[in-house]
Amino acid sequence: MIDHLDHLVLTTTDVDACKDFYVRVLGMRLQTFGAGRLAFCFGNQKINVHVRGHEFEPKAHLPVPGALDVCLIASVGLEQVVAHLEAQNWPIVEGPVQRTGATGPILSVYVRDPDLNLIEISEQL
Repeated sequence: MIDHLDHLVLTTTDVDACKDFYVRVLGMRLQTFGAGRLAFCFGNQKINVHVRGHEFEPKAHLPVPGALDVCLIASVGLEQVVAHLEAQNWPIVEGPVQRTGATGPILSVYVRDPDLNLIEISEQL
């Protein structure tokens, strides 16, 4: 019945810091849509942004920053991801470690975005 993820919604307290992380550090494309809404695009998916206290309806029952835990598959090898994160002075919380992804084994590093959401960046093994 379900084929793939189209988008997810991220709640932030600091739009500028959020944009910096997802665009500069992770290399996503910034998109504006609707009535001034923001999204970070990658592949055929996107992350829509809600600002805490100014969310769009309908929204999650309790939208809070720091509640997201997401795994993103990199378009380059994990060594390149680690080198890029180091070049951007972005700390790695854990990894590289082997995990199990949706389609099989993955090698992952974990970082936190400015709202302290846990972002897992992986390569498929």
